[in-house]
Amino acid sequence: MTYPMISLFTGAGGLDLGLERAGFEVRVCVEIADYCQRTLDLNRHKLRWGEHLKVFGDIHEVTALQLLRAARLSPGEAFLVAGGPPCQAFSTAGRRQSVQDPRGSLFYQYVAMVKQIRPRFFVMENVRGILSAAVKHRPLKERGPSYPPLTPDEELGSLLRTVVLPALREELGYEVVYGLVNAADYGVPQDRQRVIFLGSRDGEFGSDVYTGLGGEMPIQVLLPPTHHRDGKGGLPRWRTLGEALEGLHDPEPEFIPYSANRAAVFRMVPPGNNWRYLRDHYGKEFTQKVMGGAYKSSGGRVGFWRRLSFDRVCPTLVTSPVQKSTGLCHPSEIRPLSVREYARIQGFDDDHVFAGTTQQKYVQIGNAVPVGLGHYIGTQLIRIASRAERAPGSDAVPLVSVGT
Repeated sequence: MTYPMISLFTGAGGLDLGLERAGFEVRVCVEIADYCQRTLDLNRHKLRWGEHLKVFGDIHEVTALQLLRAARLSPGEAFLVAGGPPCQAFSTAGRRQSVQDPRGSLFYQYVAMVKQIRPRFFVMENVRGILSAAVKHRPLKERGPSYPPLTPDEELGSLLRTVVLPALREELGYEVVYGLVNAADYGVPQDRQRVIFLGSRDGEFGSDVYTGLGGEMPIQVLLPPTHHRDGKGGLPRWRTLGEALEGLHDPEPEFIPYSANRAAVFRMVPPGNNWRYLRDHYGKEFTQKVMGGAYKSSGGRVGFWRRLSFDRVCPTLVTSPVQKSTGLCHPSEIRPLSVREYARIQGFDDDHVFAGTTQQKYVQIGNAVPVGLGHYIGTQLIRIASRAERAPGSDAVPLVSVGT
């Protein structure tokens, strides 16, 4: 059996490569960034559909009919539509504008495509901020006793409750299971939390059992973890950075170098430590100087002056490993992780080629869904479909019974 799929907001293709390894055929991609398009073209030989793959640009300028024609499919014949609408509008990093941000409207483009393509399943990935985002964002400085109470649209989580889930469920008519997952729980050597939405056109997940009990089916029922931070339940422990980079040949690493002053400070931080080491060993005055205004800010600030360790899981790969608040300094060298190290951690093959500038390469890899996570999601969807097909007359075949 073939599993044809259409990819939206493809980026560098991490999710697609993982799904291909599970058995899918990526027939059409939609990606607006020219350097991502070039990356896809340079690596199209890795995809099952290969030279027949069609890549479109702006999702606002392509129709579902065009995508279906390019994929040689009719409405309802695609097994899967997959992709993650750009997440900046929902991110907890920076200024959250929810659906008021034009990028937030790309979610509706995703929904419109699924509505017309009618795939058997869909996969949508996004940042964890989508769980708590409000339809209308009110800055923290404008909240409190001296300000009017929050309106329903300003309450945390209102975006998910009143926009995202109604669009995916009522408007599309799909069974939807969603939740926060950590890529490290699936063998990816990276502590990376993201929200996964899985949709079934034909009600094959069996979530009605949980709904009948007054709750939501946990995403882990459909995506049971294969690894555990501490190895509990007989599962393997999370993979470490050292395990991820073992055997990597990167004689001339490509990276954005630190300034001389920043490099001097990083030399003072041992592997596995961050700004707190500077505070504890070099004093408050010195640490305030190198931290600047961030010294008095709230939060853990774990990314400031962070030096990685080979013996621990890698933190979330960001789109710029040289920023002060998201540092990813190499454990044994005074430099950020290289482009090739980034790619290895995300699960790309060592010969995978990335187009663009060094910064654009970091962006592509940092924004990608880990290849290993995509592969696991794909194998589970095929497993769900296979179980349903082996159970005549049953529209829903849960993978795990209630209470397990």
